[in-house]
Amino acid sequence: MTTIPTAQPRILEVRTQILKKNDVTARSMRDRFREAGVFVTSLVSSPGSGKTTFLREILRRLNQTQRVAALVGDLATENDAKRLAESGAPVRQIVTGTVCHLEADMVERAIGDWKLDELDHLFVENVGNLVCPSSYDLGEDLRLVLLSTTEGEDKPLKYPTIFNTADIAIITKCDIAEVIGFDRAAALASIESVRPGMKVMEVSARTGQGMDEFLAFLAERVAARSGATALA
Repeated sequence: MTTIPTAQPRILEVRTQILKKNDVTARSMRDRFREAGVFVTSLVSSPGSGKTTFLREILRRLNQTQRVAALVGDLATENDAKRLAESGAPVRQIVTGTVCHLEADMVERAIGDWKLDELDHLFVENVGNLVCPSSYDLGEDLRLVLLSTTEGEDKPLKYPTIFNTADIAIITKCDIAEVIGFDRAAALASIESVRPGMKVMEVSARTGQGMDEFLAFLAERVAARSGATALA
């Protein structure tokens, strides 16, 4: 009987090469961002979590006093970029085609001719997916993972890797939590079991609940990064 060799080792080798190339680009981008003084935040979630609405509200508020811009990834259409542009901030869409996540070189190309030293904040909204984005560093300073009240309290248990690679969990659509029977305690317990001590914030972009608190947290992270850079 002839045994057909498995292609698994070859697949792992190619994946390792891809991730290594991404990490090299991400480190280069991170150095470039820090040299320019721009703080980069990425957002990851499953489709329909309210990620774009949340980011649009952040951009709208920050754009009043600071220099902000955003990149947004999706497999097709420029719908999310159009929605984010309603904030008044410059926005560019990254259409990934069949790729289910953003990679560092996509971000590098999308920035294009933007003058980074003229920005305070750059936000990168990843493709709606809780699996692939966890493996790809985008050169960000802060990674948010979003979980909406409409998705189910066990999402962290199903997708633990993304919660372990993110810096903070954001529970969105809190204004409808009671109506849909969202079990807040169960959701928090799920996050805690996957990532003990992970910071969690609860927001509603529609009503404004928690938005001031999040922006205060963001300002603290920016100040801490600035202080660390000055000491380096």
